[in-house]
Amino acid sequence: MITVWGRATSSNVQIVMWALAEIGLECHRIDAGHSFGKVDTPEFRAMNPNGLVPVLIDGDAEPLWESATIVRYLGAKYGSGAFWPTDPFERARVDKWAEWIKTSFGPVFLTGVFWSLLQKPENRDAAAFTTAVEKLKPLARMLDARLADGPYLGGDEPCFADMIVGTLLYRYFTLDFDRADTPNLRAYYDRLVARPAYAEHVMVSYDALRAK
Repeated sequence: MITVWGRATSSNVQIVMWALAEIGLECHRIDAGHSFGKVDTPEFRAMNPNGLVPVLIDGDAEPLWESATIVRYLGAKYGSGAFWPTDPFERARVDKWAEWIKTSFGPVFLTGVFWSLLQKPENRDAAAFTTAVEKLKPLARMLDARLADGPYLGGDEPCFADMIVGTLLYRYFTLDFDRADTPNLRAYYDRLVARPAYAEHVMVSYDALRAK
């Protein structure tokens, strides 16, 4: 049995849960992090010294942390050739976008836009928010251009990189802010929304994360 530690409202946990569902693996998820606590206990820190979710335990193997690493592990061990390309170059050409979303798009969107909009308006740094929105637009256009190549990053079916890239798009398209015109990205998101695994594990309300 695979066990995942982490709350359903965590986008990093959602990456892992969506991947598990797409591959067809059952798991037991334990709420941890944010209001659920548990991450500062000695038991949890023994699994992940960073005190962060998700953590995945696959049988008797050493606990794994870092969501992208977990998805790559699941793909390599359990995924089909479509989910985890066997050719190293084909795998790398989609994996670079998984890295890019974590290092470029994700930090701008999450720090500058998402968490800003979840603050009370009086506590929001309006100038920083506007800067982040404008900085996000060319990044969204980059992804839009890549998605003109096909329905998913790896081709006709979602691959491991789609799990990492596509998860943030639920928040991106459901928040109210000035987005770039990206028809390919929007069509990609619409395809993800139609997938039952995405709807169940990624389209999770983030209202609990809003500042009270």
